[in-house]
Amino acid sequence: MNFLHIMSTHNHSDLHSKLSLGGLLVTLGIIYGDIGTSPLYVMKAILGNYAITSDIVLGGISCIFWTLTLQTTLKYVIITLSADNHGEGGIFALYALVKRTKIKWLIVPAIIGGSALLADGIITPPISVSSAVEGINNFLPMETSTIQAIVIGILIVLFTIQQFGTKLVGKFFAPMMLVWFSMLGILGIIHIFDDLSVLKAINPYYAYHLLQAHPEGYFVLGSVFLCTTGAEALYSDMGHCGRKNIRISWIFVKLMLLLNYFGQGAYLITHEGKTLKQLGGEAGNPFYLIMSDWFQPIGVVIATLAAVIASQALISGSFTLINEAMRLNFWPKVKINYPTELKGQLYIPSINWLLLLGCIGIVLYFKESGNMEHAYGLAIVLCMIMTTILLTFYLILKRVNMSFIIPLIAIYSIIEFSFLGAILPKFTHGGFVTLIIASLLIAIMGTWFLAKRISKNYTKIVKIETYKKVLAELSLDLSIPKYATHLVYMTNSNRIDEIEEKVMYSILQKRPKRADIYWFIHVNILGEPYRKEYRVSEIIKDDIYRIDFYLGFREPTKINLMFKEVIKDMVKNGEVDITSRYESLNKNNIIGDFKFVLSEKFLSNDSDLTFFENIVMNSYFFLKKFSLSEEKGFGLDSSSVKIEQFPLVLHAPEIIGMKRIENFHSHN
Repeated sequence: MNFLHIMSTHNHSDLHSKLSLGGLLVTLGIIYGDIGTSPLYVMKAILGNYAITSDIVLGGISCIFWTLTLQTTLKYVIITLSADNHGEGGIFALYALVKRTKIKWLIVPAIIGGSALLADGIITPPISVSSAVEGINNFLPMETSTIQAIVIGILIVLFTIQQFGTKLVGKFFAPMMLVWFSMLGILGIIHIFDDLSVLKAINPYYAYHLLQAHPEGYFVLGSVFLCTTGAEALYSDMGHCGRKNIRISWIFVKLMLLLNYFGQGAYLITHEGKTLKQLGGEAGNPFYLIMSDWFQPIGVVIATLAAVIASQALISGSFTLINEAMRLNFWPKVKINYPTELKGQLYIPSINWLLLLGCIGIVLYFKESGNMEHAYGLAIVLCMIMTTILLTFYLILKRVNMSFIIPLIAIYSIIEFSFLGAILPKFTHGGFVTLIIASLLIAIMGTWFLAKRISKNYTKIVKIETYKKVLAELSLDLSIPKYATHLVYMTNSNRIDEIEEKVMYSILQKRPKRADIYWFIHVNILGEPYRKEYRVSEIIKDDIYRIDFYLGFREPTKINLMFKEVIKDMVKNGEVDITSRYESLNKNNIIGDFKFVLSEKFLSNDSDLTFFENIVMNSYFFLKKFSLSEEKGFGLDSSSVKIEQFPLVLHAPEIIGMKRIENFHSHN
């Protein structure tokens, strides 16, 4: 069955409503890349350079088994996937749901969680690809610099093909991941029989015992945590595949992962007393050690392809995340391309190249995957804690019984804070890198959100009623040259009967703008992902109209096209006459011209902002230089747009307290 056909025939609602072979395949290809490539590095990270003992191996496998069961299966696959926003998942979709509680501070976990997930998107491709490529060392020893060059080469190719959309490589994704998971399971089954005592690891006692047996003690949990890092991505990508498909395919994925881990464990128990270095040289990795010599080159190729697919899923997830952040006013407007007709498929050039630079920087700084493990995990555990906080409020919102919520949240708080405590010592070894990246993203999101709020607080709103008469008279005043047949203003006022004072100032005072019809357009970004609706309000027949667009947070804001469609509908219904009112043009039924006026704010010297507001607004205007202009953000035709500059605070303080002095000669 053609993968593309599967993708195109399963539209958004289909994927959510029914289970299908196509949906299950798509899920394997898109969602499980990150968590599916964890056997490449988890056991290697747990053992480190220490001698292999059955206590450490059994304890490590036991920890992995229970982490995948409690953290991934129970928290994410069963509970969190239930918190979908019209089929969409991810931390911002969850925030959009709990926003209804009107609890202001919930914005904090949403921004921290979103930033941490993006930071994770910068480190996952390098660690997955490096772990896979380093397998070459097992049969063809290479310099670290050569490995680095191969990894960077793969990453450059991976990021370059993003602009064509995953449709290009999509045919390949699902079958390849099916091969990968099948390989994991087969390799595991072969080696479990090396030592069946490994099955004892299902007993959680061994997980507890590991903390005493391991030389690093409690801190080994930092390495264990790597087995569940893809759980957050699993929730973020729910919109692509649907809840049922994720839950069913997870049974297969989890089984294959566990078989591989148990197989690695059984192999290691038979080599007790040795170190990984002794078993496989510098690049000793249990994942490759359980392969036969003849199969290793094939295994490396399959692992590299799986790692590339894992990275791909995270990159696509980052685009989705930034798109949602823009709609929620957390991120500057940036250019979005839609490379294919697939729903939810988008490409953000600026983010793509920034991610690539970040990934190359990580490869050059850490040199090999073993060092990257230190940086990996810290950001994602923060994201998981933030998801738990938002999930708590979601369950309260859904009126779930408190006797269920409290123990559940208590268990996950203990698990996640234990992981956080175990990972924190890695801060100095590289964890600071991801935290610096996450902090930078938090600063951008926080600044953008606060600036929008400050700007709103300083925007003076007036009643349209007050200006109706003067606008109607202005429209007929032939002594003023006509500015445009149709004059269109974007407004942020939520109420139909209100408008920003600066809009009226622009029409009446800046230079009186006579037009036949005045249009006010307001865009509402909704808490659900996919919706396109509008409402028309007639304020004065044939003079003033207001259009409210209601768009889902995943919908592109192509206001130019949407506005044209609304006008077309209104003309068809006989609600408005848009032919030019110039006699010669009217005779020949020529449509009148449309002119958009957009206002750009600037920080004037006389604005009475507090010190903090000043810092936020200055940072905002700096970021704004790199963002998309308003006209491009709304998808307007620049030839019909006029940009006007307004101070942030239109009115300086009313009374300045000037003192008049008499003319000089009167004192003589």
